[in-house]
Amino acid sequence: MEITIVGAGKMARGIGTRALAGGHRVRLVDNTRAKADALAADLGGGASGADFDALDGADIVVLAVPFEAAKSVAREHAQALAGKVVVDICNPVDFSTFDSLVTPPGEAAVSLIAAEAPRARFVKAFNTTFSTALVAGEVGGLPLDVFIATDDDAARSAVTELVSSGGLRPVDAGPLRRAQELEAFQFLHMTLQGRLGLNWSSAIKILP
Repeated sequence: MEITIVGAGKMARGIGTRALAGGHRVRLVDNTRAKADALAADLGGGASGADFDALDGADIVVLAVPFEAAKSVAREHAQALAGKVVVDICNPVDFSTFDSLVTPPGEAAVSLIAAEAPRARFVKAFNTTFSTALVAGEVGGLPLDVFIATDDDAARSAVTELVSSGGLRPVDAGPLRRAQELEAFQFLHMTLQGRLGLNWSSAIKILP
């Protein structure tokens, strides 16, 4: 598959690493083209920097940017995203206080992003994984769990393939409305980093 990742930060690096490990083509898009090109060069494996017209040829578009930026991308490129599988990875944390989420009670960030591009096929995934763990593909010798929530079965299958081919474990979290719990779950996970001395290297894992 062709995976177009919007953003050229740490999470883009992690997801790009896993996508390349799974044998997929990776194109990186950023408001600063030089950042996309630099990350592509670091990743190797045929990854390339691109402009936003790369959204047109993508099988999956990953919004590896913060909440407000994801809304802007969805709004500005709604036509290009129509019919596309779009993965939102954000956690809408209020970083000014690091004590709450910025979304209204009962509302998931992905729902507000999806409202900006209503014809796209949205999936919530990768929001409970940290970037360093994604690059490694595992924590404590176990593959990362990637929780996948969506209302579109074909989109779920595509993202499941992306996850599993990269050596990770897909976990079907149900409909898109479960994103609200996934976002809150990861917020708790984030707040525990300092308290437990985890240094952003931990993972949420479901064990039988």
